[in-house]
Amino acid sequence: MEALRMKIFLALMVAIVVMAATSVSAAEAPAPSPASDATTLFVPTVFGSLIALVFGFLF
Repeated sequence: MEALRMKIFLALMVAIVVMAATSVSAAEAPAPSPASDATTLFVPTVFGSLIALVFGFLF
C-alpha cells in the first residue's frame, strides 16, 4: 500500500511540474501569427502527457 501511494504521489508531482513548466513557457512565448500551426503542436503534447500519467499510474 505504501509503494502504491508513493507511485501515485510521484506521478502527481510530475504532472504538476509539467503543467507548471508548460504554463510558464506559454506565457513567455510571443503570440503566434494567425496562419501558424500552433494548434497542431498542442495535440501531441496532450497525448504525451496523458501517456506519461498512465505509465506512472501503472508502473
